[in-house]
Amino acid sequence: MIVVSNINKVMNKLDTSCANCGKGEEAGINLKACTACKLVKYCNRDCQIAHRPQHKKECKKRAAELQDEKLFKQPPSSEDCPICMLRLPFVGTGKTYMACCGKVICRGCAHAFQSRAVKAGRLKEDDICPFCRTPFPESNEEMFKRYKKRVEQDDPIATRHMGFMYRDGENGLLQNRAKALELWHRAGELGSAEAYYNIGNSYRFGVEQVDMKKATYYWEQAAIKGDAIARFNLGATDRNAGNIDRALKHFLIAVKSGEVGSLKIIKRMYKIGQATKDDYAKALRLHQEYLDEVKSNQRDEAAAFNVDWEYYGSAV
Repeated sequence: MIVVSNINKVMNKLDTSCANCGKGEEAGINLKACTACKLVKYCNRDCQIAHRPQHKKECKKRAAELQDEKLFKQPPSSEDCPICMLRLPFVGTGKTYMACCGKVICRGCAHAFQSRAVKAGRLKEDDICPFCRTPFPESNEEMFKRYKKRVEQDDPIATRHMGFMYRDGENGLLQNRAKALELWHRAGELGSAEAYYNIGNSYRFGVEQVDMKKATYYWEQAAIKGDAIARFNLGATDRNAGNIDRALKHFLIAVKSGEVGSLKIIKRMYKIGQATKDDYAKALRLHQEYLDEVKSNQRDEAAAFNVDWEYYGSAV
């Protein structure tokens, strides 16, 4: 009991006193926690700098632990289709973005809406948005104007797509990779996990210079926000570096998010002894749970109508 009491006293002192000079909050000093590790507090920047040699090792270790806690937390599931209210599929071919209203609609609902219009002879309704009923644009110029308007309204999806337009020099825009990066950064700040993934790729496959440190950083930001391909890339990077346990954690999270490539990798890891039978069984369960959330008759009908609208990928 005495030992525990002493430890509590020490911890309380760290919480209320500067780790360098010992001055406390009781003296009216506004202490600020170390932004990296949150373990100690300082009364000013000078004290933080002075204490850095003693604190550096512990700080770096705890900061890495905090980052891993954030990184390996299962991200929230993808949003639901605003029409059928089922979870949107991970695969991009299973959903479509409407620049008129900014909604992402599953291919099942889009196909069902158009099919009903055609069967009823309402041909003009075949080419309107299933959500807001706005007619589809009649030209690329009109589509570009819609994207531009959505960007002005801080739409993260439109902002990310505008970045692609600058990267590739489309719709009359001069190719400008710096502008593309700027737009992807903005889209990421607005909530687009995919934009951070694109930034990571731009450093991984840099035109002038490859920077894996920056690529990994932005893939981590994307994975934390829910991008499963960025998560797969992190898993592959860790596996190549021999960090098998970390790689497996990444792949399992990606499987739960719908990324089939990670399931296939875990299957191969199991065959060569890098993953256990239980690991592979867990991956199969997570994949099935994902399928149960995204599968529907409407989506199956859309995929059967057009193979380019396949929405869940093969796990074989």
